[in-house]
Amino acid sequence: MTFSRQTTLGAQATVTGVGVHSGKPVSLTLGPAPVDAGYIFVRTGLEGPDREVQATTKSVIATEFATVLGDREGPIVSTAEHVLAALRGMGIDNATIEVDGPEVPIMDGSAAPFVAAIDQAGVVEQGARRRFIQVLKPVQVAIGDSFGELRPHAAGFRAEIEINFNNPAIGRQSFVLDLNPESFRRDVARARTFGCMNDVARLWSAGFALGASFENSVVFDDTKLLNTEGLRYADECARHKVLDAVGDLALAGLPILGAYRSVRGGHKLNNEVLKALMADRSAWKIVEADAVSLQTARRGRASADVTSGVLGGLAPAFGPDVS
Repeated sequence: MTFSRQTTLGAQATVTGVGVHSGKPVSLTLGPAPVDAGYIFVRTGLEGPDREVQATTKSVIATEFATVLGDREGPIVSTAEHVLAALRGMGIDNATIEVDGPEVPIMDGSAAPFVAAIDQAGVVEQGARRRFIQVLKPVQVAIGDSFGELRPHAAGFRAEIEINFNNPAIGRQSFVLDLNPESFRRDVARARTFGCMNDVARLWSAGFALGASFENSVVFDDTKLLNTEGLRYADECARHKVLDAVGDLALAGLPILGAYRSVRGGHKLNNEVLKALMADRSAWKIVEADAVSLQTARRGRASADVTSGVLGGLAPAFGPDVS
């Protein structure tokens, strides 16, 4: 598989868990979708007909505690970012995501269970060329002490994420990811959502995070980690912020050729930077895989192989096909 063409899933795969906010059981099924469909959420289990929403920035209606997608009638699905990160990170262009509750199941707090579901379903190439959104000039957004920027980076998609918490158990962390299926699986897919115990208590009292637990969250008190099993990565918090950014920026509708830098960011900042990019038509253009390959070839095959993050002979999910 060269990944120069669009991809979808070869079959359906289902995962079950609980909603992190409702605490109620929910089932999610990943399945194939046609060329150029993108990611389509289908909300089932309603009294009336199923509701559908395409996962784009135009469908985002809330970003306070998670990324919530909906339409004029209201919310359709919440906590969409982890499954979107898995799909984008593993190089899937088109997929249906059926959910029988108001939230995507939190699973273990990471994207790893969704990656496993993608592995189970299999990945197949489709007949159409993959298309990209290529960033042409920097776009920046500042919200308080948070800063986000998308800038040109033709070798694929890069995330540069920095966090800085007053809590000494988290502190200042940063992580850089050059995105391809192997790096996503290895470096960020298993990074779990995290929070501080006083924040969790506040959310519980407000009726949120009712499904949060030590089984699906990394939890700190004022000085230390509370999970007895420890961390999956020393910088797991920064890596999870990278995971969230990959999922939130998947709402561009196409894979991005560019670098995203975030300082003290979150879902709101990720969404605002993406909206700012899409609103400025001089800041981006749509290119096909062949055109991207030509640009890379001009920089030299050896350089392209290194900067695109080709591992084990597989082309990157969001870089050009240089085979």
